[in-house]
Order: sequence, then C-alpha cells, then structure tokens
Amino acid sequence: MLKVTKFGGSSMADAGQYIKVRDILMSDKARQVAIVSAAGKRNSGDHKITDLLYLCHAHTQYGVACDPVFEMITSRYIEIRDELGIQLDLETEFAELKKRLDAKQVTQDEMASRGEYFSAKLMAAFLGFEFVDAVDWVFFNIDGTVDTEKSYKAFCDKAKGKCVVTPGFYGVMPDGSIRTFSRGGSDITGSLAAAALDADVYENWTDVSGILMADPRIVENPHPIAEITYEELRELAYAGANVLHEGAIYPVRKKNIPLNIRNTNDPANPGTMIKKHFETEVDPHRIITGIAGKKDFSIITIFKRGLTNQVGILRRILSVLEKHGVSVEFVPNGMDNVSLAIPTDKLTPHLYAILADIQQEIAPDNITVHDQISVITAVGHQMKFRPGVSGKIFAALGQAGINIRMINQGPDELNIIFGVENKDFAEAIRVLYNSFIK
Repeated sequence: MLKVTKFGGSSMADAGQYIKVRDILMSDKARQVAIVSAAGKRNSGDHKITDLLYLCHAHTQYGVACDPVFEMITSRYIEIRDELGIQLDLETEFAELKKRLDAKQVTQDEMASRGEYFSAKLMAAFLGFEFVDAVDWVFFNIDGTVDTEKSYKAFCDKAKGKCVVTPGFYGVMPDGSIRTFSRGGSDITGSLAAAALDADVYENWTDVSGILMADPRIVENPHPIAEITYEELRELAYAGANVLHEGAIYPVRKKNIPLNIRNTNDPANPGTMIKKHFETEVDPHRIITGIAGKKDFSIITIFKRGLTNQVGILRRILSVLEKHGVSVEFVPNGMDNVSLAIPTDKLTPHLYAILADIQQEIAPDNITVHDQISVITAVGHQMKFRPGVSGKIFAALGQAGINIRMINQGPDELNIIFGVENKDFAEAIRVLYNSFIK
C-alpha cells in the first residue's frame, strides 16, 4: 500500500501545523511521499507567503526596496525551524536569494516558487525524509504543458521505495528556468506524484473535512459528501463549486487512483473519497450528491418557426459566437427556439455585434436577451434511477415563489440545470438543498 499525500498552505502555516503533519504521516507507514505548499495564513489578519513573494518581486522590478517584506518571509520560516529544533541553514540560502533578487536575476515564477521550496526543505529535515526538488522531476514542455512521461520516470527514479518530501506548485522549463502552475498548483503536483508512482490513494490534506454538498456561505452547516465519483466532481466544479480543478484531478483520474480529501486539523474524519465508481452507496437514499451555481449570466433566446427542422442552423448560430471568441456554457432548446447561456462579462463587449450577425445569418423571427440570471446545477448519478426528481425540484422552487427562467438536463442524467434571477440565487440553493437533504 502506498499513499501519496499533499498538504496545503494552512497545514504548513506554523510549527504547530508541522507537528500535525508529522503525526499524520507517522501514523500510517503507507504515507511515504509528501507534497507541500508554501506557508499559508496563521490567522485572518496574516499573509500567505506566496503573496509576499509576489510582492517582493514586484517591488524590485520597480526599484522599490522590499526589505521589510522579505524579512517577513525569512522570519516565518526561521521561526518554524527554531520552534521545531530543526538543524538547517536557511540564512545562507535566503541571503543568496536576496542578493539575486536585488540584482534582478530572479524571475517572478522562481520567486513565487520559493515558498514551497523552503516548506519542503524544512518538512524533509523535520521528518528525516529525503528532499526531492520539483525542478528535478516536474518537466514542462515549451508550451507550458507537463511532459508526463519524462516527469513520471524521473520521480519514480528519485522517490520509488523511499520516504520523500517534494515542493508543489513549480517545475522546470526546457531552458532550465523555473515555471509555476496557476494558483492551487500544489494540488497538480500531488496528483502527478501519485500518478507517477501508481499510488493506491492520493490524499489531499487541507483545512476542511472533505467536500460539502452546498456552499456553507449559503446553506447553514451543509452535509459533507462521503463519496463522489470523478464525473460528479467535474460537474460540480464546472457548476461553480470550490473544489479541486481539472488539472489537479486528471492525472489520478486517468490512472483510476482514488483521491481522498482530508482535514489536517481533524485527521480522524474520513473526509471525501473520490473514485471512478463505487460498488455500493454509502447512503442508498441519497438522490443529489451536491448543489452548486454561478451568478451573472445572460441568456440570448432566438425564436424562428421550424428552427429544429433546418439542417445546420444551430451550427450557424454557434459559429457567430465562435467568430467573436465567446463561449456558450449551456444551450437549452425547443421546437422553435434555442437559448444561449453566456457569462455576462464575456458577452457584453460583443453583444450588439453578435445580435446583428445572428440576424444576418438566420433571419430569426425574434431575439430576446435577459440579464441578471444565475445558473444552478444539481448533480448526482443516482438521479437517473429516481423518477420525479425534476418535478420535485420545480415544485419546491414554485412553492417558494422562485421563477425558473431556463431548464437543461444532460443526456446522461448526471445533472439538472436551471436558471433563476440573480436575486433568487441563494434562496433557490437553500430550497433545493432542504427539499432533498434531511
């Protein structure tokens, strides 16, 4: 059994969190590989180390001294080292980094990566694990994609059969320069490491006990999701849920490696397990797995009698959007009409040109545009086996006085999508949650 673990910024914030991480790793011999993030916030008024690193680099680029900010960074790591009694010379490395920074020899990506680098150096020394730098195994192609074949082989050579710590968030370009992933990139590194080693489980440790069924800012104390399939997770992420993004999921999903989201501050909690499929349901009565949504859509509705009988007409409509570089998220349609749901901020700069081009392309009978629309998605693979789910949703919303402006359902019946006015967004999610979750 091999478990690859990843610990986020909140898990690396101070010496107390390092001790929690150590205890988690030492409690299970299968946890042999750890990917770590830069130190996160210790409290609401604190700063993320990565933010300070970006700030330092920006200061130097404009000739502004960054000494106070740089001192905040160095003191955080030295404080962790000293509190844990780790024997590691950080002062020399920080001094060399500062010298190169002042000489403008450090790129923004390299500077931002140092948070993960120093976290991994400290954690490896604290655990007695081997430190493996990300530049020695995460290889980017020239286009910024990861060369997985080369990266996987390199990590196997360096980590297989060993206890190692490696930094997340960055790798190396073909020219030897450091490149970072987007924010949240440590999740991607962890997923790549798990895939490289064909791990039995990839554990992603954070500050929440798994994925919740709804946004806790909208629904009070929403239930956690014990089990969810990769496909359901993708649907929730696309619908607006704050979960792992596709780049952090794809490597392990491709190799069918289970992903377990856990809480460093509550290690006894099993969290959320994500797999390709489950043999049995934890709760066979569960119909909806999760609910998510996004606000501020515009819906263009095009009316033309006999629209569905005209070959190629939908392609012609969508080609207009393609011409203007605008992506359509949902396309519900009827016999004589089709609606295009588009994020308002993406549509607005091109709206009148798009309407004119559609008019010229297909000569519709009428076009309407509605703004201030929210799109809410109920996700659950069990819905396909339960008749009347859509009716229950619409009845609940109707009883709450919420008008549905759009309805769409995928052919695999994995989700039901509906649009409401922005003012009804939060209430619609609460009504939906309370209708299905007891």
